[in-house]
Amino acid sequence: MIEQHTDVLIVGAGVSGIGMACHLRRDCPGKSFTILERRDSLGGTWDLFRYPGIRSDSDMYTFGFSFRPWTGGKVLADGPSIKRYLADTAEEYDVTSHIRFGLALKHAEWSSENACWRITAEREATGEPLTFTANFLIGCTGYYNYDAGYKPDFPGEEVFKGQVVHPQHWPEHLDYKGKQVVVIGSGATAVTLVPKMAEQASHVTMLQRSPTYLMPLPSDDRIARFLQRTLPSKLAYRLIRARNVTIARLLFNLSRKRPQMMRRWMLKTVEKQLGNKADMRHFTPSYNPWDQRLCVVKDGDLFRCIREGSVSMATDHIERFTETGIRLKSGQQLDADIIIPATGLDIQMLGGAELIVDGEPVILRNKVVYKNVMIEGVPNAGMVFGYTNLSWTLKVDIAAEYLCRVLNHMEATGQQVCVAQNPDGRRADDTVMGGLDSGYIRRADDRLPRQGLDDPWRVTQNYKADVKSLRFGPIDDGYLRFTAGISSRPGISAGWSASSQPQ
Repeated sequence: MIEQHTDVLIVGAGVSGIGMACHLRRDCPGKSFTILERRDSLGGTWDLFRYPGIRSDSDMYTFGFSFRPWTGGKVLADGPSIKRYLADTAEEYDVTSHIRFGLALKHAEWSSENACWRITAEREATGEPLTFTANFLIGCTGYYNYDAGYKPDFPGEEVFKGQVVHPQHWPEHLDYKGKQVVVIGSGATAVTLVPKMAEQASHVTMLQRSPTYLMPLPSDDRIARFLQRTLPSKLAYRLIRARNVTIARLLFNLSRKRPQMMRRWMLKTVEKQLGNKADMRHFTPSYNPWDQRLCVVKDGDLFRCIREGSVSMATDHIERFTETGIRLKSGQQLDADIIIPATGLDIQMLGGAELIVDGEPVILRNKVVYKNVMIEGVPNAGMVFGYTNLSWTLKVDIAAEYLCRVLNHMEATGQQVCVAQNPDGRRADDTVMGGLDSGYIRRADDRLPRQGLDDPWRVTQNYKADVKSLRFGPIDDGYLRFTAGISSRPGISAGWSASSQPQ
């Protein structure tokens, strides 16, 4: 039985899903929408991760939505504050009442005969299936598996007598006061977690196979505070966002064009932070800046803990776990009461749901993306996917705006179906995450859509170019095919495959 029909069905109630829904409210007020969220609360990442010190890795003036300025004060906000901001935004735009919590998307099937999507979800608590139909489907699930992070199989892990805790599944009352802790990893999670745990632990060791580029960022922006005191709030917000976007783009572009110069500058900055405690073997990556994500160190807290001796660094490979800790290949023993494998994410698109078009499963690895918001050959569907080199939300805003423009164009021209077509079928080997060489991206090569060879099939990670294309570029540009479709009652005709016929 069809549970509900809606104009737009959004999958995910995190930053992307809430942003998309608010843009629908603003730009497509006549469209009905429903959000499916598998968790019991909105927030996505900011509801899932509960480890100590969880915070943004981007400044909040660009991480906040363009239509609702961040007023929380701090440049780098903690997780609970970000979740409150999302909840308040959802309430202000009357989005919360449209969220169906506790429903996991299982598969979505497009029928050209019906010009409609049929979506099967399942109640997380009971396993009960529910069916929805929608004219347009928008994936806002991010790109990683919420059920489990990536954790290697460590030799001897079963003999370790302490606790092993993955940051993605943090126990509510983990007691680490006065204990020895080893955090495995060198990414944003480890850089955030280590100094926070050092406040109570007897000692924390950050164990990494290879270093990451680190950059201190103050949590108090004096220039921003001055502008907020002296200018109207909306003007101040726009100016601060523009400045921060410009700085971030400049750092990224210089890293691409002058990698050795930026490498020297970044390493010199770290050395200055560490003072006479600087052992640069632990802070000198083997790759160029921005080949992998740059990690922000809030107020230089990690460097301060190293200077004070509450945190130490180890750069080595793990030989095996022992009863009392970890033995490294160098022979060094790291004693530990608690081991935290902050070893990265497991990438998953659309929450792992199956995507079907006219009875044929969609293999994402064989598809290219159009303007990084639509997948070739998949009708009436979009994805809201953030930046990897800037604040995630900057791309959410303009991607959501673009999809609203597409919906309004279809309504104005009387079209029911829109599909991106790659006329020559060419595609590159790199994925939509191209440009980054992180381990979690390499591991997911078989699950990610490809890039094309030319625009608009390339993912540039260029905010200025994306604004021009998504906000101001023509909708009917020759790559999107629009058709009137065939009106029929959703879920009744023979357009659905037998396996997904409503019961």
